Amino acid sequence: MMRYIIHRQTGVAISLIVLSLLAVSCGKKEKVTDSLVPLTHYVDPQIGSVHGRWFFYTPAARPFGMAKLAPHTNAYGSEGGWGPTGYDDRHTSIEGFGHFHEFQIGGLVFMPTVGSIKTVPGTLDNPDAGYRSRFDKRTENAETGYYHVVLQDYDVKAEITATERVGYHRYTFPKTDQANLIIDIGHKQGESSDVTDAMAQLVNTNEIEGYIETYPEYAKFCDPGKRVKMYFVARLSETPVSVGSFKDNIQNPDLTKTTGTGNGLFLTFSMDEGEQLEVQTGLSYTSIANARNNLNAEATGKSFNDVRMESQEAWNEKLNHIVVEGGAENDRIKFYTGLYHALLGRGLASDVNGNYPMVNGKIGQIPLAPDGSPEYNHYNTDGIWGGFWNLSQLWALAYPDYFKEYIQSNIDFYIDRGWLHDGEAAGVYTNGVQTNFQGLLIASAYNVGIRDFDVKAGYEAALKNELEYHGRNLGNGKYDLSYFVKDRYVPYKDTIISNGWVFNFGASHTLEYSFSSYAVAQMAKHLQDSLNHRKLIDQAAYYRNLFDSETKFIRPKLENGSFIEDFDPMRGWDGFQEGNAFQFTWYVPHDVNGLMNLVGKERFNERLEKMFIDAQKSMFGGGSEEIHSFSGVEKLYNHGNQPCLHNPWLFNYSGKPWLTQKWVRTICNEFYGTEPLHGYGVGQDEDQGQLGAWYVMASMGLFDVQGHSNANPTFQFGTPLFDKIRIKLDGTYYEGDELIIETLNQGSDNLYIQSASFNGENFNSNWMLHEKLMNGGKLIFTLGNQPNKSWGTESVPPSMSNIKN
Repeated sequence: MMRYIIHRQTGVAISLIVLSLLAVSCGKKEKVTDSLVPLTHYVDPQIGSVHGRWFFYTPAARPFGMAKLAPHTNAYGSEGGWGPTGYDDRHTSIEGFGHFHEFQIGGLVFMPTVGSIKTVPGTLDNPDAGYRSRFDKRTENAETGYYHVVLQDYDVKAEITATERVGYHRYTFPKTDQANLIIDIGHKQGESSDVTDAMAQLVNTNEIEGYIETYPEYAKFCDPGKRVKMYFVARLSETPVSVGSFKDNIQNPDLTKTTGTGNGLFLTFSMDEGEQLEVQTGLSYTSIANARNNLNAEATGKSFNDVRMESQEAWNEKLNHIVVEGGAENDRIKFYTGLYHALLGRGLASDVNGNYPMVNGKIGQIPLAPDGSPEYNHYNTDGIWGGFWNLSQLWALAYPDYFKEYIQSNIDFYIDRGWLHDGEAAGVYTNGVQTNFQGLLIASAYNVGIRDFDVKAGYEAALKNELEYHGRNLGNGKYDLSYFVKDRYVPYKDTIISNGWVFNFGASHTLEYSFSSYAVAQMAKHLQDSLNHRKLIDQAAYYRNLFDSETKFIRPKLENGSFIEDFDPMRGWDGFQEGNAFQFTWYVPHDVNGLMNLVGKERFNERLEKMFIDAQKSMFGGGSEEIHSFSGVEKLYNHGNQPCLHNPWLFNYSGKPWLTQKWVRTICNEFYGTEPLHGYGVGQDEDQGQLGAWYVMASMGLFDVQGHSNANPTFQFGTPLFDKIRIKLDGTYYEGDELIIETLNQGSDNLYIQSASFNGENFNSNWMLHEKLMNGGKLIFTLGNQPNKSWGTESVPPSMSNIKN
């Protein structure tokens, strides 16, 4: 996902004793017992960790946690934009262990050292210039909720784990009178951008409390003047023998407090051989008092080992919402690592008492349940651009309770700020793509039956997001919506913002606004708001205004209504964000049938087939040579970025579902890997778990091109990769207890569906209503090594132009 114009495997065999899932018969349903399969063994956080985003590699974290601890190899002094930073598996020295890792949020780094005090980290090229330490990859281990490494220069074993809001550190020292802990608060870390104020002080003889205030790069143009604030209380297992402060290289011995920027504290301890220093750090976005309250609530009486075990259990419980059996081991590793990433990317912003950060230092309060606990949580989040094709589908399927909280969190932001965000950092707008798909997300949740959020405010917010163009800006997104609403397309026109970045994405915005209009129209249909339903359905068809009947491509138009000249459908960034006209012409997910009628069915299929034959030569993205998030922007297909992710499923609409089966499985096999470099393409843009979520959905043979935007959503089918898949269904939202997907004749060469049945009844459609599947039961596919060109062609999935809207 672009934010502006440019926008290990360890080698040790993973063994797993697969516990049998006892089941009892209940009519056509099978119920799983409470036994959990130890699925965390399949998660490898090193996968894709070369060239990963700031929040991508945080092994010491809980699902959707606030405390996301990670080693840093290249975070210090980072530019603060969107680019890959924090940890890179190719690096061989560590500069510290950070606590906060969210979109546009970072800070609070600890580093244990031995010997003379150094207060700058040095560089990857010259670790000896600071406190950075080399490490041997053989001493490094990352798993769900835990990380350890031996810092070679100091002979210190460093371990980190976390509760939801408390970071745990354990450092095992050699015998020394100069065991040090460097606490950096005043420098840029990852995506934090400029630190504008920071304070830390020693209190109660063994606690460090303080805060960090930053001015994120995206806030500078999305929410000028607004700041992000992080608070902490760190409790030490040992009392330091000395404390000092620093500002960059300047050291101030015996000072127990520091304020300003570029600053921090250093603490020294006397340690025996093998003695351990433990640090428990409570975090908060609202106050020091709440950081201490979070610390006391989540850490009291819990040792490092307790928390490490609880973290693994928390991950295992979440992973057990979907249990796969059979298939290749590497596919199970890809599956559960992808699922892990889909449950990691967006993190808690609210405290145990329900306080959450609002803009300008205000503190919100989540309603409390009768037992005094918050009724839901609040979250920080990057934009959802493209996430409705994978993240939201996966959340709705297996984690609807979280999806509801995510939706309500965004509605609360709307109530406070007057608009939905499409990227939030502690109450501050940090919209990375200048669109806004939160209205579509609200509608999609409602459409699938997740409705225990503030529907009235949510619908109001979604309507405003699609129809209101007064007051739009880079923070609330859709800054060019006035053109779309009034002129029925967004023109080809440069927009230059305060920092000099240039946007010219009128064509892609027209397509995106058409899609999101359709989604909210479907919610309006549910709510019987006929007036707004009609307006939105009209807007959903505006994509047609940029279709060029001569070239059969979506083609940018000037303000005078004429198509641009010198049009090259392969040219990236020219009217299209993070793509080109060839890629974006497919971007009519709500009306594939309407697009096919414009292009012509024969040409539609010819282009699709050519696209994937060509794309396979470059590993469906940027290829194997160039490590770059946007290395596929000027190709026919780019799986490394969101705009293309529905394309392999379009054959289900065009009468050739066997090609969806072929190409979806081929992408799973070839684009996705199990290595630090070849994990998600080769060094491409995984974002916040959305590519991992795509793999999870695709390898189960489920996907919705429309992103659940239809009033009666569907799933379209591909070929599952596993013998059996058990999906736990949440009875709060769905009628069924469990959806079981079985494949007969599973094998690497058996790409094609020969026949299918659901609860004992054969069917010949490549799609099914979401509601029917969520009633639970057993979906069985029989596979073969040759296409069955008669299966799946009985009917096509719904599109705007072939159903009653």
